[in-house]
Parts: sequence; C-alpha cells; structure tokens
Amino acid sequence: MREYYPILLVGAIVGILATVFIIAFATMKDKKEAFGFERNMKDSEIIRRLLRYAKPYWKNYILIFFVLIVSIVYDIISPRIVGGIEEMVKGQFEMPALFRMVLLYAGILIVSLVGNYIQAIQLQKVGQKILTAIREDLFVHIESLSHDQLNHIPVGKLVTRECNDTNAISMLFTNILVNFFKNILIIVGVFAAMLTLNYELTLMVTCFVPFIVLFTMIFRKFSRRAYRRVKDGTTDINTFLSENLSGIKITQIFNNEEKKLGEFREKNVKLAKARRQEILVFSIFRPVVYMLYISSVMLLLYLSGKGYIQNTSFMGQTITSGVLVSFYMYISKFFNPIQNLAETFNWLQSAMASAEKDFSIMDMEPEVVDEPDAIELDHVKGEIEFRNVWFAYEKDEWILKDVSFHVNPKETVAFVGATGAGKTTILSLVCRNYDIQKGQILVDGIDIRHIKMQSLRKHFGQMLQDVFLFAGTIRSNIVLREEGLSDEEIMEACRYVNADHFIDRLPGGLDEEVRERGNNFSAGQRQLLSFARTIIHKPDVMILDEATANIDTETEQLIQNSLEKMMNIGTMLIVAHRLSTIQHADRIIVINHGEVIEQGSHFELLEQRGAYYELYKLQYSDEDAS
Repeated sequence: MREYYPILLVGAIVGILATVFIIAFATMKDKKEAFGFERNMKDSEIIRRLLRYAKPYWKNYILIFFVLIVSIVYDIISPRIVGGIEEMVKGQFEMPALFRMVLLYAGILIVSLVGNYIQAIQLQKVGQKILTAIREDLFVHIESLSHDQLNHIPVGKLVTRECNDTNAISMLFTNILVNFFKNILIIVGVFAAMLTLNYELTLMVTCFVPFIVLFTMIFRKFSRRAYRRVKDGTTDINTFLSENLSGIKITQIFNNEEKKLGEFREKNVKLAKARRQEILVFSIFRPVVYMLYISSVMLLLYLSGKGYIQNTSFMGQTITSGVLVSFYMYISKFFNPIQNLAETFNWLQSAMASAEKDFSIMDMEPEVVDEPDAIELDHVKGEIEFRNVWFAYEKDEWILKDVSFHVNPKETVAFVGATGAGKTTILSLVCRNYDIQKGQILVDGIDIRHIKMQSLRKHFGQMLQDVFLFAGTIRSNIVLREEGLSDEEIMEACRYVNADHFIDRLPGGLDEEVRERGNNFSAGQRQLLSFARTIIHKPDVMILDEATANIDTETEQLIQNSLEKMMNIGTMLIVAHRLSTIQHADRIIVINHGEVIEQGSHFELLEQRGAYYELYKLQYSDEDAS
C-alpha cells in the first residue's frame, strides 16, 4: 500500500485545488450581475456576423487548414522518432539507421516550419483585409448617424471602437480560430499516438484531463470578467483624454490642472487595478496547469522507474526507456496545447466582447434616413417654408412651437432672439440634421423628407460660429469635396470673401499648414476660410450662424463686406446677435421661446416698437456705454 502513497498525495493536492476553485467560482457566479461581464448578444450571433467578413476568403482558409494539418505532423511523430532513437542506442546501434532517423526528424521539422511560415503569412494577409473591411463598415455607419445620436456618444468611445476593439477582432481571424483548431488537432493526435504506444501511461495522463477542463472553465469566467473591466477602463480613459486634451487650454486658463489630474489618476488607477486583476488570473492559472504537467511527469517517472527496477508490468504492458522518452515528450505536447487552448478561449472572449461593442454601434439605426422613394434635386431655387413646425431634442421639451414662415428665392432672412430661443435649431432643421416631430419643412415646395439628404445638403452651404478646420493645408480645407479645382479658382473664392488679405501674407500661401482644429489661425481667419470653402461649392442656399461672434472689429468689417457680396449669390439664412450684421437683410424674424413673434425689415420692426426695437435699443445703449 505504501508504494501508492505518491499517487495518493498528488491526487489529494489536485482535489484540494479543485475544491478551492469551485468555491471561488460559485462565489463569483452569484455576483455576475454586479460585474456586468455577461454579454447581451449571443455568441452564435456574433460568430455568424463575423463569418460574413471571412466568407470572401474561404479558399484562403482551406489552404491555411491544409497547411495546418501538415505542420502538426511534427508534434505527433517526433516523440516516436526520438523514442525509437533511444531504443536503437540502447539495443543494436547502427550508424546508417541513426542517420535515417535523424534525417526523417529533420525533414518533418522543416516541413512543419515551412507550413507554419505559410500559415502565418496567409493569416496576416487575410486578417488585415477583414480588419480593413470591418473598420470601413464601422466608419461608414458612424457617418450615417444623426447629429442627435452623435451628441450622445463620446468621441473617445467611438475611437476605442474603431481602433482598439477592431484590433481585438483582428486577432480572431489571424490567430485565435486557427490556433483553436490547431490545438484541438494536436491534442487528439497526441492522445491517439500515446494510446497506441502505451495505454497504461495514457490512462494515467487522462486522469488529469477532467481537472484541466474544470480549471479551464473556471479560468474562462474569471478572465472574462477581468477583460471586460480592462476594456471598460480603456474606453473611459480614451473618452476622458479625447475631451480633456481638446479642452486643455480651458483647463490651463482656469488653473484646473490639479482637479483634472485627480480625475485622470482615478481612471488610470481603475484601469491599472483591472490589469492587475487580469495578470492575477493568469498568474494563478498558468502555474496550476504547469503543476498538473509536472505531476503527470512525476507519475510517469515513478511508474516507469518502479516497473523497470522491479521488472514488472502493469495491465500487461512493460515500460521501456524508449516509451519513457516518447511519453515524456508527448506529455509536454499534450499539456501545452491544453494550456494554449484555455488562453485561446480567453482571447476569444475578448474578441467576442469587442465584436459585440462594435456591432452595438453598427446596430444603431440612423434616426434621420432617406425615404425609399426619395428624389434627387438637380437645382434649388432657394424657396424655403416652415409649416407649423414643432421640434424637441428631448421628448415634450419643445424648442420650436408651431413655427411658420416663408422665405422667397434669393431672399436674405435673419433670425434674432435671446439665447435658447431656437434660432440655431431652425438652421439645423433646414438641412435635416434632425427630423421634426410635427409639421413640414419645404424646399422649393417639396417636403425635405422626400429629398435624398446628400442631394439636399449639396445645395446648402453652412457657415457656423464654431468653425472646424481639419489638419492639412489651407487648400485642403477650402476644397473639401470638390476635386480638380485650380489655384486661381480657389484664390478667386478667397478674394470674394476677403480671405486673400491674410493668405497672401503667409509663407506657404494655399499650402500653409493647418494644425489640428486650425489652432494656428485666429477666429476671424478661420471664419473667412469657412466662407471661402462655402462659396467655392456654389451653394443655392447659404446658412450663416453667428459668424461675427467673438472677432475683432477689423475682421468684422471684412466679414460684413463678404456678407454683402454673398447676399447676391442665393437665398441666405442668418443668425446673429449683432444687429448691425443683419440690418440690410430683406426680412428679420424675431424668435422668442420657440415661437415667431415678429417679422419684417429692420426699419419696419423699429417702427413697431416691439421686441426687436427693445433688442436694438438695449444693444446700442450698451455699445454707447462701452
């Protein structure tokens, strides 16, 4: 009985570990709702959608799996060859036979290495094509979302989805799936080879398999939770950085660096804690699997030594030195893919979680879409009409209430009123950046919902208060969607809006560098560039939102001169707090709490001595006082 004590000791240790892990698993399972790592989308649905991207490359994957089968022959045959060499060295040694076996070993190794190389190259090529397709689909879908939807999604979150999560998905096609099948094939092949070599030792090794499976299942749950926390922490940091690095000047102006550092440190510590938990999971799992491997090796040596020393057999089989060497190698090749398979499951969960996050963005239905029978507009005269329009950003919080007005072609109409009255909202609705809840908006007598958005917006030029310039050059920011424009055409547009005054003084001219958001230009210069890129696209309707806010007097004079020129191009809708900007408008519409309360020309409204008159009097009395 004493000779079986080592086996009983190993069994006791493994049993204790299994009990501890099961208790930990049961405790964590009760709290899974709090951890929130369960996904809402089924794995089968995620895989089905991902396989759509792999479908065009099915021939490549057939080649990859064929090469895969060839490459694993080394793992299955090499231990038998080494065991055969051991038997030969111990028995009747012949040098030619040794050379043949060494050459066979080397040949199989070379075939395996070539197969692995071909497999890696093919996987990377196919994986990068699939990754590109997923990123493009995600980017195109983000572009299709409405302004309201984009307002509710942090930019950092979208960046994380487009970059980090797609990289995790890429691993699914370049590494995870192939390694998953490779490890399974190796496990099956090695098990079959061991079984034919010595079923006694094979049964001994098999006794550890249930515990490996159990530990792997528990490890999957813990790793899934750890990865979800890491991903959430990464998203939080990206979102925080996207916002705060863009607004870092405001942080400096208000001496708020310490507060922002504290907020960043909190998120950073949270991510570091999540990564430590992730490392802790691996630091427990890997040694446990390695312990099972060492235990099986120890039992192998024990049973082999016992049988050799006592010259006994077990279950009718004798363990020779060649069998011992082969089994020693097989055990390593048996346990390594099992451990890799467990980690592959972990990476698979990470990829699936990332895919779900990306698909959750793709599954967002755009709120503003073309009707099935929407029409194209070849030309717009510029007639605009609001008929009893009601609009709210949030349910029942009406920004516009039963608004009606009519704008004639080539007419310049200005909207004035207090902040929050709904002026900018009107301009956004004309271009269908949002959809109204009640009423109609018509362009040339056609409801804008019956017009394709791309066609509608093509005829509108929007000049906003917060001008956005892209990193690049002045030329690229003016041209935007138009191609093949000459320098003379671009400069003609710049001269028309007086932007040439500062462009001609720049060393690079039209090729002058524009840094991120145009922060190397003044607010007035950015506004003039906005005018130029609007004019060069020859819009039929121009929308101007607070173009003269927060700029110096000299630049305002240039902009005012530009406005007077642009009024002759087509229909113009203007929002301005400075009444001097809109005095020459054909008509002024006064908005108050989302309702039209007055409309008429500048002088007509002054004569009425109503709300516009009070605004005019208040503004000019303030200017005189200053």
